[in-house]
Amino acid sequence: MADPKGFLTTTREEPKRRPVDLRLMDWREVYEDFASTKLEKQAGRCMDCGIPFCHQGCPLGNLIPEWNTLVWREDWQQAIERLHATNNFPEFTGTLCPAPCETACVLGINDDPVTIKRVEISIVDRAFEEGWVTPQPPTAKTGMKVAVVGSGPSGLAAAQQLTRAGHSVVVLERADKIGGLLRYGIPEFKMEKHRLDRRLAQMEAEGTEFRTSVNVGVDLPVAELLAHDAVVLAGGATDWRDLPIPGRELDGIHQAMEFLPPANRVASGDLSESPHSAAGLDVVVIGGGDTGADCVGTSHRQGARSVTQLEIMPKPPESRSDAHPWPTYPMIYRVSSAHEEGGERLYAVNTQEFLGDSDGRVRALKLVEVRNEGGKFVPVPGTERELPAQLVLLAMGFRGPQKKGLLEDLGVELDARGNVARDKAFKTSLDNVFVAGDMGRGQSLIVWAIAEGRSAAAGVDAYLTGRDVLPAPIAPTDRPIA
Repeated sequence: MADPKGFLTTTREEPKRRPVDLRLMDWREVYEDFASTKLEKQAGRCMDCGIPFCHQGCPLGNLIPEWNTLVWREDWQQAIERLHATNNFPEFTGTLCPAPCETACVLGINDDPVTIKRVEISIVDRAFEEGWVTPQPPTAKTGMKVAVVGSGPSGLAAAQQLTRAGHSVVVLERADKIGGLLRYGIPEFKMEKHRLDRRLAQMEAEGTEFRTSVNVGVDLPVAELLAHDAVVLAGGATDWRDLPIPGRELDGIHQAMEFLPPANRVASGDLSESPHSAAGLDVVVIGGGDTGADCVGTSHRQGARSVTQLEIMPKPPESRSDAHPWPTYPMIYRVSSAHEEGGERLYAVNTQEFLGDSDGRVRALKLVEVRNEGGKFVPVPGTERELPAQLVLLAMGFRGPQKKGLLEDLGVELDARGNVARDKAFKTSLDNVFVAGDMGRGQSLIVWAIAEGRSAAAGVDAYLTGRDVLPAPIAPTDRPIA
């Protein structure tokens, strides 16, 4: 244990968010600096439990009590070694993961849990600042060639593991820059892209090859892809849910992933203006999850006149309910930085129709309140109303991977949920093709994507060499604590 009385004498503290009026003027991350002395005290709250349930909350199996103790002892260099032992990209999870490890923290049974996520990002930031994060090229090459399709967190994790194992790895990305949704789906105010770029530089120095603007099946024949000794499919779950109701054809209604990428390009200086800007408009975001919140925060920064986020589910409770006991990840009311910046959140409502103006552009939504009856959402009579909207963003999640194109051309088998089927080694129905991340699991968290990439890499390496040396933190069938 770091500090035997830490959890008794130190209360949970996190860095403050920058003032709203200031952070809306830029795209920088929202948190202010947090002194290392404060961070070390926060790490000292870790009780080094006999059974650390934070390990159960984290699919990567992060050695959380170990690096908490090391930070408390001010041994930051050893802390990053322990952190990197299980996580290729702690800067991604430290900024973007909803931290199921914290909701599983034993201290959280009757007190505020340890600030695990803040300790994590602080360790890796300190490591990069001190020059402790260096390339780790393989000591020997196997002569085997592996293609990874997709450069999101699962693809990058698989690629780094396989490169370090001695294989020649090429990552194929259909966008013009590497990173997948890390690059164009996640706004800068949640994770600045220098965090991604510095990690990609490390991977290139290790020997991983990156090829952008390559749409496999179009720019690269499938036969050429299969000529590699092994292939890892890591294209994500990009088949977004739509809302096929009257008026869907009106201008001004876009998917979140049609809205966020150009906004990110503007923020990075690659685009002068977004084709779907929220400036001066009443914006309605349909979907109450993290992607919806990203749309809310982006709309604020673009100068929206008003922003409203809709959720068909009722408002969650302020604290754990009996339906979500510790150590499960609870459905509770959370206020993200985007929500803190303004706008309104409406719960238990359903959109019945999009209403347009004479120019064929959306002008409002027809809403109705709903209640759950027998598992179905039933309209509440007399609650219909109109909500002004000149820009509507659909953020209702994803149904799985896109089938048309690569998957159909390959002919891989799908499971009952429409994801790519795989065996216990993450191999698909094709002999040398593996799958990792949301393409095989379905829409999930970034921490699960990295765990999938590491596990799929272990399967690939074993297939190619017969070795059993790479870590595989999860099985394809593993699921979060429920």
